[in-house]
Formats: sequence, structure tokens, C-alpha cells
Amino acid sequence: MKASKLQAAVEAILFASGEPVELDKIAEVLEIEPEVCEQVILNLSAKLDERNSGICVLKLDNMYQLSSRTEYAEVIRDVLELRKNTPLSAAAFEVLAVIAYNQPVTKSFVEQIRGVDCSGVISTLCQKKLIEEKGRLDLPGRPLVYGTTPDFLRCFSISSLDELPELPQKEAEIQDSESTEESVTE
Repeated sequence: MKASKLQAAVEAILFASGEPVELDKIAEVLEIEPEVCEQVILNLSAKLDERNSGICVLKLDNMYQLSSRTEYAEVIRDVLELRKNTPLSAAAFEVLAVIAYNQPVTKSFVEQIRGVDCSGVISTLCQKKLIEEKGRLDLPGRPLVYGTTPDFLRCFSISSLDELPELPQKEAEIQDSESTEESVTE
């Protein structure tokens, strides 16, 4: 298949799916190597950027999706008469951060970190599809474990969890590491 036909096929697949599609699945269907498929997707993305298209290609971990550009969110909302999503509360951001940095985690782990009940917040984050149940632990009671979703990546405009910022060190950890360094140099 010609490069232009491959690019058109990838664009059609991403458009029709409406959801993120794994790179390997696209490559398999088009009967090309994943490396070649990724280059075709990057070329499609560059072409959309070059012509200032209203859509762009999003990379979400090892998946790709067509999406409208953020600068057109208001007009899209107006045309589709969508209401704005209510912003996340500080508690929701805290729970989301605990889950994102430590996943997969149980509700009791999150509650232990935060020191308060998190049932309502976890339920809200699941409804917003920012987190999801990832299974159960082999412990008494078989507690559910939670992790982030591709919607979490999309919402925060990152392609993988590796792009999350580093967590700041606690003052005690910093002092401990400094005193260890001093004793080593003496």
C-alpha cells in the first residue's frame, strides 16, 4: 500500500474508532510493522499540524486517537450544547494523585494516606472515568484495586504516566540524606 493510502487508512481508523487504538492493532490490520505504523501516524500528525487542522493526533501511552484541539473546546461545547464539566475538588485531586503515583492501589491505601474516608471521591472519579477498577487483591475480603484510565492521560494532556512530575521530597528525607552525605565525607 502506498504511503498516502496508509496515512488515509490510519486517519480513517482513528476517526471511526472514537476511542484510543493500540499501535500494534493498527499495524496488524494494515499488515505493516509497528515502527512503520508509528511513522505513518507521526506523519499524519505533522500534516494536521501543518494545515492548522481543528483536529490533532493524541498519543496515550501506546495508543493513538484523533481529538479536537483544545482551543476549539468552547465553540464545540456551544454547538453541541454541552455543559462544562464541574472542576475536580481538592480532595479529588489528592485521591487522583495518590492513585496515579502508586497504582494499582486499594481504597484503604488511599484512605490511610489521606486519613479520611474516600468512598465518595473514588466513586466520583470512577464516574468521570479518570480511574477504574483494575482487579482484586488475593487478600481476605478481596479488596478492589484502582488505577488511572486513558481518559486520565487525555484529561491531563500526557501520553504516559512517566510524564507525571516528580514528587517533592519531604523535609525529613532531605535532612536525612544531607546528614548521610556529611557523615560519608567526614
